[in-house]
Amino acid sequence: MSDSPIQEQDLRALEIRVEELIRACAHLKDQNKTLRAEVEQLVAERERLRKNHAAARGRVETLIERLKSIEAAS
Repeated sequence: MSDSPIQEQDLRALEIRVEELIRACAHLKDQNKTLRAEVEQLVAERERLRKNHAAARGRVETLIERLKSIEAAS
């Protein structure tokens, strides 16, 4: 039994589409990997900034308390 030209064309079109989908999937996989790495970096940076903010807040509160005590002593 021989395939008709229409069936062969349909099969070739399907093959091309599958190859396009495989390439798109690989591209999306790479993009997802890149985005996950960026998210990881941003989470680490956010944590570092949160710690810096907390430390700065503590220093400012200490300065305010010192100023209040100097003001009360005068």
